[in-house]
Amino acid sequence: MNTKPSSSPLGPRRTLVAIAVILALGALAATLILRSGTPGAAKADSHGHGHSEAAGHADGEHHGAAAADGHKHDEGHADDEHHEDSKAEKAEARPAAQPAAQPAAKPAAEAGHGDDEGLIAMDAQRMQAAGVRLAEAGPATVRSVLQLPGEIRFNEDRTAHVVPRVAGIAESVPANLGQNVKKGQLLAVLSSAAVSEQRSELLAASKRLELARTTYAREKQLWEEKVSAEQDYLQARQALREAEIAVSNAQQKLAATGAGAGGGAGGLNRFELRAPFDGVIVEKHLSVGEAVQDTTQVFTISDLRSVWAEMRVAAPDLPAVRVGEKATVRATAFDSSATGEVAYVGALIGQDTRTAPARITLPNPDGVWRPGLFVNVELTASSRQAPLAVATQALQKMEQQTVVFVPVQGGFRAQPVRVGRADGKTTEVLEGLKPGQSYVAEGSFMLKAELGKATAEHSH
Repeated sequence: MNTKPSSSPLGPRRTLVAIAVILALGALAATLILRSGTPGAAKADSHGHGHSEAAGHADGEHHGAAAADGHKHDEGHADDEHHEDSKAEKAEARPAAQPAAQPAAKPAAEAGHGDDEGLIAMDAQRMQAAGVRLAEAGPATVRSVLQLPGEIRFNEDRTAHVVPRVAGIAESVPANLGQNVKKGQLLAVLSSAAVSEQRSELLAASKRLELARTTYAREKQLWEEKVSAEQDYLQARQALREAEIAVSNAQQKLAATGAGAGGGAGGLNRFELRAPFDGVIVEKHLSVGEAVQDTTQVFTISDLRSVWAEMRVAAPDLPAVRVGEKATVRATAFDSSATGEVAYVGALIGQDTRTAPARITLPNPDGVWRPGLFVNVELTASSRQAPLAVATQALQKMEQQTVVFVPVQGGFRAQPVRVGRADGKTTEVLEGLKPGQSYVAEGSFMLKAELGKATAEHSH
């Protein structure tokens, strides 16, 4: 039997090698499958996918993911598709505890937004530094105030226009404009012929009076001794009475002019002009050597410790302006106020102005109220009891709303309110607050500024 030799002596060896390779690959695949199902396997992704093909994918497609993030996708997928799948897988792979992490605390500038919208965070220390003071809303008396323009003037009851009452020539004028003088203080010295004549008349009358007294005494004695007739005694007594009248008349004339009985060292013609009361020389129209008449106004003296605030009152406002009514006078040029009483209200209404004059007597011990100063006069026209009211300074305007700030947990919030009647201190609240509710009575403007600042920063 003829045996044919093999044409390829390496054939059986190649077959064995191929079988061995297949077996090895199978064992390796089994090992990978078993390891992929084991928790905590190295480099395994959160989905349990193993990469069957790493070749053909760029490193950028994995975006730094774990090497065990296996994809069963091949190069046929578009790059965008691969990115979307990768993002979705990463979102699913986030731990469930991550959303429960506490958010970072908001800065102070962002207070009042989000969950804390409208809240002005403030503790007790900041409240004290900002001057914030709380009060409780409750019943109060709200007064309706009538305000009238006015002007400070001299109190004419305490103002004197000094005239010499005799004609003469000024010899000296020691008083000066603006000087404070006391009652009886010397203002000027005049040389007056009229005063000289009056004093001469008084002297002559005085001499006649002395003679009449002597004659009367002698005639009375003679009559009592039955030496002279009663008629002589009666005539002497009549002459004495006439002499006394003449002296009194001359004295009254001098007193009427303020000259006094004696001329002193200056002579009979010396006339001294003196202050009628304590006051200030507000006008002076006299100088040394100037001739004046008995009606010439040489000084004006006013006691500025009391002045008048004069105003004009329209007919509809007259019922609110009554004599004895308390009034507050406020200066328009500076921050000052005083309280006085209405002393006079005119009985007639002017034909041209259709107003009536009125004035308030105003104490002025410090001289703050100077004549000519413009003022505003406030009088209470009416008053009523409001069941709920707050301090007027607590109200603020925000976004076309009237608000007050109320304390809440962690700070303050702006509370819209509807208001009614108001005066300078108190405002009636119709809606928005409850009796006894706390509100910011002082410092509300600072809170408004803080809220506006926080809103502006949040908008940026």
